[in-house]
Amino acid sequence: MNSSWLKRIGLLIVAGLLVAGLVAPLPTTAQQDDNTLRTNYERIFSDVYENVAPSVVSINILARADTANPLFDNELMPGGGTGFVYDREGRLVTNAHVVDSAEEIAVYFLDGTIARAEVVGLDRDSDIAVIRVSDVPADRLFPVEFGDSEDLTVGQAVLAIGSPFGEDWTLTSGIVSALNRSIRGLSNFSTGAVIQTDTAINPGNSGGPLLNLDGQVVGVNTQILSSSRSNSGVGFAVPSNLVQRAIVGLIEDGTVEYSYVGIAGSDMSLDTIETFDLSNNLRGAVVESVVDGSPADQAGLRNPSQNGVDVITAIDGNPISSMDDLLAYLASNTVPGETVRVEVNRSGEIAELQLTLGDRPQVSES
Repeated sequence: MNSSWLKRIGLLIVAGLLVAGLVAPLPTTAQQDDNTLRTNYERIFSDVYENVAPSVVSINILARADTANPLFDNELMPGGGTGFVYDREGRLVTNAHVVDSAEEIAVYFLDGTIARAEVVGLDRDSDIAVIRVSDVPADRLFPVEFGDSEDLTVGQAVLAIGSPFGEDWTLTSGIVSALNRSIRGLSNFSTGAVIQTDTAINPGNSGGPLLNLDGQVVGVNTQILSSSRSNSGVGFAVPSNLVQRAIVGLIEDGTVEYSYVGIAGSDMSLDTIETFDLSNNLRGAVVESVVDGSPADQAGLRNPSQNGVDVITAIDGNPISSMDDLLAYLASNTVPGETVRVEVNRSGEIAELQLTLGDRPQVSES
């Protein structure tokens, strides 16, 4: 029998086996590419976890002077949270609400090391704290690498490592859902420039890192929006640039200084547009009230009246579309004592004001 007949018989046998389901068909080029892509994506996740997990710690509060801030009951595991290594001198970063009022802190490392920690400083405005372990050798401390949170984009993949419900060193994944959100802090002020993510964050994740796919810390997980104390796909992280600012302030000065304007404000609404006869495409931060004697008052910002309302539309030429934008810009780009140029739409008329930023007081409306 010649070779051509053997080939035909062989093809018929293979075809029969395929129909019978006894032999799997060879993957197409598209399927091979898809499998390679999936494998590469999974490998990235695994590599990030392998590289960063030794830098992540589980924090257990052995004794607390009083109860945790009720604002964070949804986020704080009874007695603990997550943190990560900042430097080889034993300094670690976590949320302020994790260690607030803590009298005894135990820190657990991936290699099994357990050490006692003390609080270096708390920044209640950003909900960031620095703690320190003194009896862990430098060669067992693996500091994280920070990324630039200004480079984040909506839709970008991010990962979190933490201790949800006490399950230490858990990896979860998701995307950046939104940027420049504002959330309530431990003080009377809101935290600006906050990252919103659908990465699963649960009680116990507080203080842990939010990571890009290069394994860099781009945020510190701090709160969830949930009525059930569990992940609902709406979590928030303090951006890395603000975190680093807080860390440096706490280590060098024991405090962090933030700019103060002295207003209460809101986003544009239909009621505001109709009440003050504004253009329906005007965007900005609506000034609802001005604190007497504040930087805003001294610069000439006005309370709403029958004569109109002030809408902040830009600072130093940077567009402001909402109150969240204003808070984000102030948190990320300004310091007390700096003079900024504020552009205001005053019921259709454009005014440009010079505003010298103050220090945040202990208690204020904004």
